[in-house]
Amino acid sequence: MDSQQRKELLEQVDRFCQNEVLPHMEEDDEKGYFRPEIFQGFAQLGLTGLTTEEAYEGAALGYQDLCAVLEKIAHYSVPYAITLSVSSMVQGLIQQFANEQQKQKYLPPLASGQAIGAFSLSESHSGSDAASLKTTAKKVEGGYELNGTKMWVTSGGIAETYIVMARTGEAGPKGISAFIVEKDTAGLSFGKAEKKMGWTLSPTRELIFERCFIPEEQRLAQEGEGFKMAMAALDRGRITIGAIGVGVAQAALDYAIAYSLRREQFQKAIFEFQGLQFMMADDATEIECSRLLVQRAAKDFDEKHINQKLAAMAKMKATDTAMNVCTNAVQILGGVGYTKEYPVERFMRDAKVLQIVEGTNQIQKVIIARELQRHYQ
Repeated sequence: MDSQQRKELLEQVDRFCQNEVLPHMEEDDEKGYFRPEIFQGFAQLGLTGLTTEEAYEGAALGYQDLCAVLEKIAHYSVPYAITLSVSSMVQGLIQQFANEQQKQKYLPPLASGQAIGAFSLSESHSGSDAASLKTTAKKVEGGYELNGTKMWVTSGGIAETYIVMARTGEAGPKGISAFIVEKDTAGLSFGKAEKKMGWTLSPTRELIFERCFIPEEQRLAQEGEGFKMAMAALDRGRITIGAIGVGVAQAALDYAIAYSLRREQFQKAIFEFQGLQFMMADDATEIECSRLLVQRAAKDFDEKHINQKLAAMAKMKATDTAMNVCTNAVQILGGVGYTKEYPVERFMRDAKVLQIVEGTNQIQKVIIARELQRHYQ
């Protein structure tokens, strides 16, 4: 997509979010209500299958385009941007690793927005150490029997298509396989929606597998390749999470600057105080650095150059920036910034978990250091 086409697409996304997303955010954040019609609106704009091939009803665009769209949506709603990001990641995995029959079955509903995709890797005892997962997939006649639980599944309960990592073999990463699990599969149930600090309208649930039979044709690729797929998912997810971080950071700074220009203390706008000017100048600089880093990581991915170091840097930098900028926005607004009458407290709550998902930012530092070691050795 050339720059003019991307500009026109982002203008459409902006209008939709202003008219259909923003008016509901305060109420829906309070009630924890996800509006399916908003996701369908994304589908009508062609956003739900941006990076999926046209043969499967996608738009066949790149991650630079997807990141630009996610940044724009996150300016209004981080949870809806997350829903779109994770569903796109699921499509990316199916497109990369599935056989043709699986692609034909699962990609068109996801790309057209008829279905939402979810990714299931973490468990209660295996977050950062994902290779220690214990959910099992035992080989039985015609397929596998899944037993165990998965935690913190974004879109849990509202998604129709789940990619689930389960153990089919030995301990460690080589014993993990990946499966496509449909929502209405017998033996799959959902725990209660988690009560979270942020992302309140994006349901996060536990997946519970009790003698859940999965046909062999719903295994992705070969046994033992699941962990490789999980890492491939994170290569994508870190870039898109970075884009979402840039979006919410920009929203917070925009609001703080607008407020500081009209709020007066000591007979002048608080924007005129140099202490706040320096804070906002630093924030604007950090946002621009984060945006450029995300765009570079997305460009590398589009060019088939999987740069784990850059993806980790983009995720870490953009989400740390998001948390800092949102915290500063609350500070700039002062007491009212801490109330639900203004959106910056929501921005701050929604930004926090961006530092945790798709690998904590401490794990990103481990990845970056590992890549540095490999380069210099």
